[in-house]
Amino acid sequence: MPARFYEQEVSSKLKDKRKLSAFLDEFVTKQLKGIKKASLNYIFCDDDYLLDMNEAFLKHDTYTDIITFNMSETKEELVGEIYISIDRVKENAEKFETTYQNELHRVIFHGALHLCGFKDKKQEDIKEMRRMEGLCLKRYFKNN
Repeated sequence: MPARFYEQEVSSKLKDKRKLSAFLDEFVTKQLKGIKKASLNYIFCDDDYLLDMNEAFLKHDTYTDIITFNMSETKEELVGEIYISIDRVKENAEKFETTYQNELHRVIFHGALHLCGFKDKKQEDIKEMRRMEGLCLKRYFKNN
């Protein structure tokens, strides 16, 4: 099942949604052997919306660029909801001196990687997460 993209009172300016959906589906099914069904829902929102979610569900009183929820009920399916703050993506693109589209896709891939089991709490996990984000960006934009 393809990834779906929703906008919660923001404009993500996400391009080539069908191509991205196909890439995500292929990537996730390769990472997670035995998955028969993958359903990823990306919800783009603003800082306040994501802050409310961060406080309500994770008890964190901080802005964040992404929150990922694994909603899977069996090991044969992957169902995820990924909330992304467009405000944070814009700010981080400037901070890290990259394009908005590059940062947007990095965060999109970051959410999928979390659902595939990648972590980012320990330094070695962060390093591996960044490597995988870079690999996804390289593979995805190779044909653009």
